[in-house]
Amino acid sequence: MQDKPEHHCGVIGFALSCDTVPYLKRGLRVIQHRGQEAAGIAVSNGRSIRFLRGMGLVHEVLVGHNFNVMSGNKGIGHVRYSTTGSSCAENCQPIVVTTLAGDVALAHNGDIVNADKLRQKLQSEGWAFLTTTDSEIIIRMLATELSTSSDPIRAIKNVMKVIEGAYSLTIMVGDRVFGIRDPLGFRPLCLGRFTEGYSLASESAVFDVMGGEFVRDVAPGEIVEISQTGFTSTKTSAPAHKAHCMFEWVYFARPDSILDGKEVYQVRKNLGHILAKEQPVEADVVVAVPDSGRAHALGFAEVSGIPYEEGFMKNRYVERTFIMPEQTLRDEGVLLKLNPIISTMKGKRVVIVDDSIVRGTTMRRIVQMTRRAGAREVHVRIGCPPIIAPCYYGIDMKTRDQFAAVNRTFEDIARLITADSVGYTSMKGLVQALELDENDLCLACINGEYPTAIVGEKLRFQKKLEVA
Repeated sequence: MQDKPEHHCGVIGFALSCDTVPYLKRGLRVIQHRGQEAAGIAVSNGRSIRFLRGMGLVHEVLVGHNFNVMSGNKGIGHVRYSTTGSSCAENCQPIVVTTLAGDVALAHNGDIVNADKLRQKLQSEGWAFLTTTDSEIIIRMLATELSTSSDPIRAIKNVMKVIEGAYSLTIMVGDRVFGIRDPLGFRPLCLGRFTEGYSLASESAVFDVMGGEFVRDVAPGEIVEISQTGFTSTKTSAPAHKAHCMFEWVYFARPDSILDGKEVYQVRKNLGHILAKEQPVEADVVVAVPDSGRAHALGFAEVSGIPYEEGFMKNRYVERTFIMPEQTLRDEGVLLKLNPIISTMKGKRVVIVDDSIVRGTTMRRIVQMTRRAGAREVHVRIGCPPIIAPCYYGIDMKTRDQFAAVNRTFEDIARLITADSVGYTSMKGLVQALELDENDLCLACINGEYPTAIVGEKLRFQKKLEVA
């Protein structure tokens, strides 16, 4: 587990009157922040589906002869960070299989919580798996459904009745493109329009950057089919209360994206405003841990009246430290990525603002870096409440005993990261900043209450944990 919540994945889909391949590549580059381990696309030419995928960034994978000869009016794409399934070429997406209904391709963002049970059932029925991902389970089940029904929507609905957890999917069945969002709406999925047709994407920024138009969010439990001339919607049953992942706004999504009606940048500034009121401090300068902490820090500075300045220079051209196997290498990566601006720090009482803390190892290095730059005091303020519980829905935080906040007071955490003080936004403040009903959010990692049944964990709205 890393010191920051790791991104999960991103998906896109296009149905255009022109070749989708350049759109897929550009779209994936817009959401590259959602996964940097692997990338891939699958394209339909009306007769079959061709695909290209591999380990690396979008521009490293989608190159060369195999990419240049791809073309088609329909396509889906994926960027990956592994949460369920190991990091290897076999687990890259989109996954493509051949069925009685033709070729099928799938790209998945999220985690299926009953994946192990479903895999065992399928294996007992004679299925063999080529990957360790839960995404392959979904496409195998879809293939089975398509073998008995020529209606892809009916097949998708039948699969949705069985899988549990977080899933935003783009799927091609032959040359038909679908977007599916789970009934609780854990992960985002958006619908967009271009002059040449329609699109699906994990974030609305894809449409803005590429000259399209954001139409709306795909609703929880909705199946949307897109074409070059429009889209059709099929609703499935969904519970009254949703479970939108609060981390999408706090950390994961691009600040310029709009998710479920809320602009990410404004939510982060709101968190900074509330953080300044809830955790005030006397200081001379506010600095952000770039990049995700910047909007939080700007909001903190606005309300506190403490000047905001750039405190760290970020080197964007070093190794991707999250895939380094040894903690020492990851720590060295932090030093390579960030360097303090001495004139901002020297002789001053500094407030470092960031979005979240998981283990505390990176923040400790940043605090010590700030002190070496001459800071007189170093105070840390965090836009997200303390993380105390694992995530089972697509974020790589699965070990309770490594969370910095577990069984520690704020004073204990300050000592752990060698800061003069530490303060977090409260859960009430987080909900206020999001301006959403608390019952429509997944807050499991900060309150230990889960929207779906997890063995050994407390179910949301359950009065107490039942012990077998």
